[in-house]
Amino acid sequence: MNPTNAVRDNYYIGVDVGTGSARAAILTVRGQIVASATHDTKTWRSHKNASIFEQSTADIWGKITACVKEVLHQSNVPPHHVMGIGFTATCSLAVVDMDGQSVSVGEEEGIGANGDRNIILWADHRAEKEANLINSTGSDVLKFVGGTMSLEMEIPKILWLKKHMPADKFARCQFFDLPDYLTYKATASPARSNCSLVCKTSYVPPGVTEVSNGFDRSFLSQIGLGEFASDTTRIGGTSNIAEGQPTGGVVLTAGLPVGRGLTKQAAHDLGLMEGTPVGSGVIDAYAGWIGTIAARHHTGDAENAELSGHPSIQESTQRLAAVAGTSTCHLAQSVDGVFVPGVWGPYKNAVFPGWWMNEGGQSATGQLIEFVISSHPAYATVQERARQEGTNVYSILAEELQRLRKEASKNGFEESLTGLTKDIHMYPDFHGNRSPLADPRMRGSITGLSLDSSLADLALRFNVTLEAIALQTRQIVDQMNSHGHSIKSIYMSGSQAKNIPLMQLIADVCSVPVVLPHSPSAAVVVGAAMLGRYAAEVTGIHAKDVAGEDLFQNQAKVDEVSHSEKERLWEIMVEMTQAGRRIEPAASPRDKRLLEAKYQIFLESITLQRKWRETMEQAGSSN
Repeated sequence: MNPTNAVRDNYYIGVDVGTGSARAAILTVRGQIVASATHDTKTWRSHKNASIFEQSTADIWGKITACVKEVLHQSNVPPHHVMGIGFTATCSLAVVDMDGQSVSVGEEEGIGANGDRNIILWADHRAEKEANLINSTGSDVLKFVGGTMSLEMEIPKILWLKKHMPADKFARCQFFDLPDYLTYKATASPARSNCSLVCKTSYVPPGVTEVSNGFDRSFLSQIGLGEFASDTTRIGGTSNIAEGQPTGGVVLTAGLPVGRGLTKQAAHDLGLMEGTPVGSGVIDAYAGWIGTIAARHHTGDAENAELSGHPSIQESTQRLAAVAGTSTCHLAQSVDGVFVPGVWGPYKNAVFPGWWMNEGGQSATGQLIEFVISSHPAYATVQERARQEGTNVYSILAEELQRLRKEASKNGFEESLTGLTKDIHMYPDFHGNRSPLADPRMRGSITGLSLDSSLADLALRFNVTLEAIALQTRQIVDQMNSHGHSIKSIYMSGSQAKNIPLMQLIADVCSVPVVLPHSPSAAVVVGAAMLGRYAAEVTGIHAKDVAGEDLFQNQAKVDEVSHSEKERLWEIMVEMTQAGRRIEPAASPRDKRLLEAKYQIFLESITLQRKWRETMEQAGSSN
């Protein structure tokens, strides 16, 4: 479309902060991306400790503002035609003081000092001991994180900081899940999102159990965070649990307007209008769910193929969203809470009020593929060939796999890629297991290797890596279905959705269709823009009731509006999600048998690794 002819329309901006970059996109009411921009963000690692990953809110905000200004320039859309903006980000812990100034989380700048490195990235595994302590309590809170709290969540990281930061400095810190920090930065409002609190900060919404009232006072005291038991202001929430008195904070479901919209300073930074509605944020995986799960799909390969029907919110319960980038998150919604061992949740109100979400995950998928390729002796060779041929490494590997397949096909027998790697097996938890084992000590393995460092060997390892990711996806789906879900299709998004061989493998291994979004890498930022539109529409309906004040003066008003307008969010998702492509399971009978055998070996490798670990621990003990 020509944006110069469309400036009379309303537009919405989505902002997505991923592991390595910030992205902004400007969309029409129909979900068409008019312009987008991406800028890399900075991550600091430690040469002393491989578990350390740190980032900076100042760096991220600077990249966000550059992206937003860039899309406004590209699109020629005037700022006053941007009706709303939504933010999504990784579930990383941002730390600032009570004035909003950055507080360092790392030794390089001094833990607790003023410094730029004030984010503990989601992938940071420094808080293993703290997670183990938390999981030893047996608290009822753990039931809502699959039985085991991950060291990637915020409470273990906050506890780690308390142990390593001077007490006087810790006492002046505010702790935000990164999506909530971004809405705080944009609006100056302390409101938190239900998504971030319930999914990553051990918040159990009032009414979920007979005694739940947000944060569990006894749990916080038991693990050593007693200061938050009496006052949750610095971590979010709506009440002082000790006294039952309000703290002034509110907890918002996805997309509800935050504060009074953009502050004057934030509007200046972004090049937008002061007061532009800001939707309550969600974690990036949940934005991917929002941006894909309501998709329709073409029922054939032709461009004019018939579209599937208008989906209802009830149909979302049979659709698993897999948001696959550096890592992969697997999200499923349900009417009632479904407790799945090793799968996070159930999380009430994570997106829609009254509905529940479960979240499975693989800690390294895209990162694993990159590691397997880049660590192979033939990597330099394939890089050089890709450069000479003007293509990419993945295309070279795909060509090599086809060459090997044809070479193995003889006398009328046509070999498959699955057949090529039938005697090579990978277990993919090179960065620990998130789901369904919830075991950060799991490690990766490859069996069936030979003294081969050629391009052909790299291609085979690449293929077996894709198989391993697909096999683990099945393990997660099987675990969810065996405990009450009924997943009948997988809706993919993220950079890995461009990897068609992997998508076909997931369909074949899981025996369900895979639906690919119209723009695989844009689903998350599209979901964020939907939050901006929802905030704008809710503001338009209810702003007259408050005459220039914050729309939400108390939690009761939040709950009233959230429930009355929830159907509108679903309709926005349907309206703005462009049609996708459906991949059906297509494995041959032989490949089905091979993949089933590989799955059994995959499961056996878990048992074997744990047995070996126990054997070595017993051998190495001092007793």
